[in-house]
Amino acid sequence: MRQHKGMRPQDIVILLKIVVLGKKEWQFQDLSRSLYISSAEVSESLNRSSFSGLIDTNRKKVARIAFTEFLKYGLPYVFPQTPGPLSRGMATSHGHPLLKKHIVSSSTYVWPDFEGKDYGQVIEPLYPNQVKAAKEDEKLYEALAMLDAIRVGKVREKKFAFDYFSNLLLNEPSREHNKN
Repeated sequence: MRQHKGMRPQDIVILLKIVVLGKKEWQFQDLSRSLYISSAEVSESLNRSSFSGLIDTNRKKVARIAFTEFLKYGLPYVFPQTPGPLSRGMATSHGHPLLKKHIVSSSTYVWPDFEGKDYGQVIEPLYPNQVKAAKEDEKLYEALAMLDAIRVGKVREKKFAFDYFSNLLLNEPSREHNKN
């Protein structure tokens, strides 16, 4: 294994894809095809995640508690984002239908996509083919939008996203969300 030089944004997406696959059997090439990332990069990503303690040494089972903690406490610092100019795209963060039902906002954030039906401030995807992968997997799209709620959201959006990931990864509502 090569020397670890830190996590890359696509590492988070690959781990999320494994989580949303649930108990489905998968191979590296399945992740590669569905995420539009080379098999070699998937392998390198899983090596980095294993070294970081976010996936087991067999590179098949996500360390759910560690991953939840990383998403909550590390993601906004390691992969920060500031909304950019207005563009057409695919809604993310509080513009995603799941969050939109709970959060009222006059603004929308989007991943740039010329075929997108939404219009709002640009949030750069974690990796170049994220929009293509999200269009093909509704559950992955939902999880990626919740990541952006953590990266750029205000307190309410972040609490909703933390609760979402607690349910997805730990099958329990977050304590912080239940206090309010």
